[in-house]
Amino acid sequence: MSYHSSTRDSGSRNVRRNVLEFGRTFVVMPKGTHTTTIVWLHGIGEKGSSWTQILETLPLPNIKWICPSAPTRQVTLFGGYPCTAWFNTSSMSEDDCGDLEGLDASATHVANLLATEPDDVKLGVAGFSMGASVALYSATCRALGQYGNGNRYPINLSAAVALSGWLPCSRFLKSRVGASQEAARRATSLPILLCHGRVDDVVEYKLGEKSAQTMYSAGFQNLTFRTYNGLGHYTILEEINDVCSWLIACLGA
Repeated sequence: MSYHSSTRDSGSRNVRRNVLEFGRTFVVMPKGTHTTTIVWLHGIGEKGSSWTQILETLPLPNIKWICPSAPTRQVTLFGGYPCTAWFNTSSMSEDDCGDLEGLDASATHVANLLATEPDDVKLGVAGFSMGASVALYSATCRALGQYGNGNRYPINLSAAVALSGWLPCSRFLKSRVGASQEAARRATSLPILLCHGRVDDVVEYKLGEKSAQTMYSAGFQNLTFRTYNGLGHYTILEEINDVCSWLIACLGA
């Protein structure tokens, strides 16, 4: 695939002053032969069960879906209001990296959930909104071979999917991937799908587009960016069908 647009438990060695506990994890078991496991990450203010009803109906019988719940934390963007969130943020932007510790904790939680899956099962991460941001961040950790705190990233991701999200902490991504031949190889080979609505009033379309461009220019060339006219900050059947088709093409799911 190539870049194109179509209109259709923390592993950090640092001691945390406020240890946040992740909520309940929900699982949608495969109806057929288990070949793939994907962690699906919800948006801000949601919980793991928010997407299980949609995932249960997808024509992807060989995928096991793991749906964790984010910790409840105070979010600066909302004036400190507590809600479920994968990390704290003061702005939805590529350059905002004020909570690298929270990002690393969430990416580590995803990796821990995938680490117990059978060796012959392909592994992926996907999400919506802030969950999509953690999915993309996890993809960069996979390419670099480490989290932002320097700890080793242990999972061999086979795919990453982001709906209505953005890539946080991207300022030095290109130089870091370019500094290592192995990182460049992993970035090039990792399939990534980004989908975004053109009238998204929460995570602006231009931010999603910029995130896709940033990742592609950094070396993630097996990247597809799909856009949808008239779509706001939610999903529609056309987008879900595109995700299913992409997963089947990439993973044989």
